[in-house]
Amino acid sequence: MNTCLLVIDAQESFRHRPYFAADRARPYLAAQNALIDGCVRSGVDIVRVLHSDGPEQADNPFARASGLVRPIDGLAGFEAAAEFVKSRHSALVGTGLDVWLIRHGVRRLIVSGIRTEQCCETTARHASDLGWEVDFVCDATLTFDMQQPDGSPLAADDIVRRTATVLKDRFVTLCSVDEALARAQRK
Repeated sequence: MNTCLLVIDAQESFRHRPYFAADRARPYLAAQNALIDGCVRSGVDIVRVLHSDGPEQADNPFARASGLVRPIDGLAGFEAAAEFVKSRHSALVGTGLDVWLIRHGVRRLIVSGIRTEQCCETTARHASDLGWEVDFVCDATLTFDMQQPDGSPLAADDIVRRTATVLKDRFVTLCSVDEALARAQRK
């Protein structure tokens, strides 16, 4: 089965947000880089997806004018088979990614990147609904603590667990880095 790794929104923009947590980014980058390195070694295509929206001005970290809509520092270098810039949560909305995947015969996606419960989860659900088989690698996704509507804190680890729970066996196969790489080798 033709597999492709999606590296979604792994971009420097996030370091410039008040919620960015370097202690969470370190293990994420280690897992993300292991996934990238494994795909490079085994010849699995890697697609880079970046996010740009909001006012196009230098003080908006998600504007191209900021210079921060680029790979996050510490991310392993790789030659992307394709690169797309999105302005919505799903990487499949308005980018042409779906057309590229179909043209390249991709049937399985490995989803990774930033933020677990936002762009990664949304892309995974959307891809599943469109018929792709989706492997979701929680360790190779990153999110941050949030505040619930009542003002109480919601820990990032709880967000990841919730995301895994709602996606598992409905939209995705949950995988470790090693499991995703092994599954990518199956024809």
